[in-house]
Amino acid sequence: MPRPSASPDRTLLVTGAAVAVPGTTVRAEALAVRGDRIVHVGTAEDARAALGGRADTELALDGGLVHPGFIDAHCHPVMYGQALAWVDLRPERVGDIDTLVEVLREASRDLPSGVPVRGFGYEHRRLAEGRHPNCHDLDRVADDREVYVMNASGHGGVVNSHTLRTCQITAGTPSPEGGSIGHFENGEPDGQLWDAACDMLTGPAGVKIGNHGPNFHLSEPDDIMADHLMRAQEVFLAAGVTTIGDAQVSRREMETYLRAHDDGSLRMRVSAYLTSALLDTALELGAVRGFGDDLFRIQGVKFYADGTLGGWTAYFPEGYAADCCHHGQLYHSVEEYAEIVRRAHAAGLQTATHAQSPYAIGMVLDAIEKAQADRPRDDMRHRIEHSGLPTDEQIARMGALGVVPVMQPQHHLRTGDGTLTAIGEMGHRYNPAGHCPQAGVPVVFSSDAPVAPPAPLEAVAAAATRRTVLGTVLGDESLRLPVEAGLHAHTGAAAAALHREHAVGALAPGMLADFCVLDADPLTVPADGLTGIRVRETWVGGRRAWAAAGR
Repeated sequence: MPRPSASPDRTLLVTGAAVAVPGTTVRAEALAVRGDRIVHVGTAEDARAALGGRADTELALDGGLVHPGFIDAHCHPVMYGQALAWVDLRPERVGDIDTLVEVLREASRDLPSGVPVRGFGYEHRRLAEGRHPNCHDLDRVADDREVYVMNASGHGGVVNSHTLRTCQITAGTPSPEGGSIGHFENGEPDGQLWDAACDMLTGPAGVKIGNHGPNFHLSEPDDIMADHLMRAQEVFLAAGVTTIGDAQVSRREMETYLRAHDDGSLRMRVSAYLTSALLDTALELGAVRGFGDDLFRIQGVKFYADGTLGGWTAYFPEGYAADCCHHGQLYHSVEEYAEIVRRAHAAGLQTATHAQSPYAIGMVLDAIEKAQADRPRDDMRHRIEHSGLPTDEQIARMGALGVVPVMQPQHHLRTGDGTLTAIGEMGHRYNPAGHCPQAGVPVVFSSDAPVAPPAPLEAVAAAATRRTVLGTVLGDESLRLPVEAGLHAHTGAAAAALHREHAVGALAPGMLADFCVLDADPLTVPADGLTGIRVRETWVGGRRAWAAAGR
């Protein structure tokens, strides 16, 4: 559905439902919009008067809550749309490797000869075998074309023997810096490709990012990329999400967004964080913070310190509790990382660094502190993405440095039990959102889609209860974040993490008219009941962008 052109004089009056007022639990009666901006929040009478007594469109609702559009500050929409087009291998559907093979084999029957068979979402610790599939398992799907299954972490996965041969991966192929190639005990490659090793999957002319992150930027025709973005947008908008931060943009994503912006099919607001492999290009072009418009803009640069907890590549120098000889990995040396952060900071580019372990988080804080000392800049709001296991001392340092942790409570919801297995009792601190406010640190939530689906109310519930899908409660009550604070983490605080708090994240005069209509007020139901609240409609810039069937 293309985005309609906005008229600066078009008016909208929203009545019949409570309206969330920023910074308070008080609810207003009505919302008045002119063009794409809110002009009044208050009584129905005053809202109508603010529009001169006439509204071009009146949205008369039948109860519920008009809530600020949710903001997903860290996600991967194009990758998410791609994953939705692949074979679904999530634990809810695939419980063992034989089933995984059969599901892929069934999907392959509908594909033309030579077309790759790709799946997403398997979690090896929740497979009955408790291991990753290997290349021989995937050879049972096909031996004449690529078969690739991406792990739920998004940081890599497994390919079949055909793909190993195509990529010329043998027992003697070294793991690249910032990545790893898996092997059987006899030294032969087992099909696992992690992080920087995924560069091998994008082909000779494809996107390459080296040791700057996991490469999920598989090349596909323009129309397919457009389909991926459209498919993802539908899910985000259906969840009430109106603004996102794309946390790893290569030329593949940039071209896709710009085409959608040009043809009017981009219906949510995007703040792009370029992969740090493009840092030199960004600096040469002068593409500093805020380059773009209200719909699409370049906001900063995405870095990686360590790997993922889900794939056991997060860096623990003392080893994992489940395997003291396994340490995970860093993408850069401490010195190299500090230098690229310094260069971005000096140019005024906000940085957003993936860091999970205490060591990696400390590495980020040290680099930011040094960059700020070398070139003082106000209000940079450098970000730590995931920030899964910060110590209390590190949280205090974040407060002192103005650093913003961007967490994903849906991660501990889905993989908290596996994290406990991997790293032991430390896993109970996973996503310690409750410890941030007392240190003056803003709490920001996001989905990391496709690692978890865009579902803001699920994230808020997960932070409030800290209960995993298997029923384990992580940590004590001090780590929990109340529902009201969780809602702010997915709206106003997330807007600030994107430097967009003056435009989105709250319903107030002068703000963009981005809102969703919920069928119940989240502050009136128990935390466990939040996931039962449904989104009825989603509006972006005073225009309906999505509506539930039948509305």
